[in-house]
Amino acid sequence: MSTEKRPPLDRARVADTALRLLNEVGLDGLSLRAIAKELDVKAPALYWHFKDKQALLDEMATEMFRRMVAGTALDPSDTWRERLLKANRGLRTALLGYRDGAKVYSGSRFTGLVHVEQMEETLRLFTAAGFTLAQAVRATSTSYLYTLGFVIEEQGVEPLPGERREGFDVAERARAMADFPLSSAAGAEIFQDFDQHYEEGLALVIDGIEKRYANAPQGHGEPPRTPTRTQP
Repeated sequence: MSTEKRPPLDRARVADTALRLLNEVGLDGLSLRAIAKELDVKAPALYWHFKDKQALLDEMATEMFRRMVAGTALDPSDTWRERLLKANRGLRTALLGYRDGAKVYSGSRFTGLVHVEQMEETLRLFTAAGFTLAQAVRATSTSYLYTLGFVIEEQGVEPLPGERREGFDVAERARAMADFPLSSAAGAEIFQDFDQHYEEGLALVIDGIEKRYANAPQGHGEPPRTPTRTQP
């Protein structure tokens, strides 16, 4: 019988093991049973810490965020544009570090208030720049959703950097669509050069935010209301 003393089983150890296993098996292959086997415990032991898989995913997403912001401080001299660029680039880099990282992050609920300090500072930066709170929320959440959606699609093609999923050969796609020249040529714009295309898309989002909100008078710039049709 081994006398080696194992570290205690707690939420942090389970989440860390789950994140390591995620890169091997992906989200579909990640089960409480597989994690328990990796930890050399029985599956019911995990239910002391997580009531179901979603609760574990919530903790995994929270740990991903902790690692993303560890050792990094917000720069108080940032403009709102710089803050959006840094935050979204950092999020994409973090998500790409895990197989199905964006899917794990999407829809998960943070298990603590680890994100609130940065959120407060970012909202304060935006409101100080003349955005209303509603505009600041819309600007930050829209750019966040762009990044999250982009990485979900990106990881559908390349589950991990340098690992391309079968069926996404651009040349083969072009041959199959030879009778549709524009759609054929579009493949290179959709399924290659993800770094460049991400940056172009992020610039479009931020330029749109500036056009709609930042150039408006302070406290204004809300989306125009749709006129109501009156009865004749």
